[in-house]
Amino acid sequence: MSFTEPAGRQSSPDYRAPEDKSQPWLAQAATLDSEVAQYFLVSARCGCFMQAARSLNVRSTLLRKQLAQLEQQLNHSLFSFQGSALSLTREGQQLQAQLIALAHERKLPVIEQPLVRLAVAESILHDILGRDLIALLRRNASVRLEIIALDSELALRAVSADIVLWLAHGDTPNPGPTFATSEPQRLARIDYLPHIAKRYSRVTARPDSTDDLADFMLVQWRHDHQIDSFRPWNDLVAQRLAGVVQMQSYELMLEMIRCSACIGLLPMYMSQFDRGLVALPGLFDEPMQLQAWLAVNEESQGGAEVEGLVELIRGAFRERGEWFE
Repeated sequence: MSFTEPAGRQSSPDYRAPEDKSQPWLAQAATLDSEVAQYFLVSARCGCFMQAARSLNVRSTLLRKQLAQLEQQLNHSLFSFQGSALSLTREGQQLQAQLIALAHERKLPVIEQPLVRLAVAESILHDILGRDLIALLRRNASVRLEIIALDSELALRAVSADIVLWLAHGDTPNPGPTFATSEPQRLARIDYLPHIAKRYSRVTARPDSTDDLADFMLVQWRHDHQIDSFRPWNDLVAQRLAGVVQMQSYELMLEMIRCSACIGLLPMYMSQFDRGLVALPGLFDEPMQLQAWLAVNEESQGGAEVEGLVELIRGAFRERGEWFE
């Protein structure tokens, strides 16, 4: 199943329901299009058109149009709303029983969906890809996706995945995955600056030199201390005898900057991701940068699910192009 084509189109059962002499209209179940029958059964099972559309990976408007046409074809109402709850009418229950009985007789197999493993730098997963991945799952509830957050160089070198999205220093993708991949593609250059929450710092009182940082708490994500590009910041943190917090959680570091008057090193796009944060330029003479790289496991290339997810990642970076300028 791809991320763009409706699930079950080729694998759905070819329903041929036996004729029920006591209900002549049910005889039409024998000629129902298998896809429409599946739309009906999934909607009946979910009790929600939106959830059924997600499960089938189709637009809810298409699903409801097909079901409305089915009701016209059978000349019976199949669904009704009781308050906000969707339920089957008596005729809908009869059709459901007819189709389920046939499905049980045929012992239809469950169609396994391909598993796609995505390994991605934790900060990119949180800041850039999170919203798009949630939108993917909202559209398609049958996806099999394993997401692996990379929080260190060691994790990157140990990971095995279909798609890898990582951060590297300099103009080369090294260090990168240890398994054979497609030619790595550079997606963006990301600049880094210290940040503080706007509500904890008036414009006239914001630090403009490293000496001014003595009156502020510094917070560091532990992953950053091993990155050569961040040496100016890391040296400053290492020299601190007081007023410094180091932690393993990227998300908790963000919360401390937002809510605890701390200063921490973040991507320069962060003020666009969170309007409550502001960058502090001019504190360090040397630029601090990383490059975002994307590669696909050689053994996974060409798969529709993998290609669909790769395009989702590229689209997420294209959509946020101004963040990296």
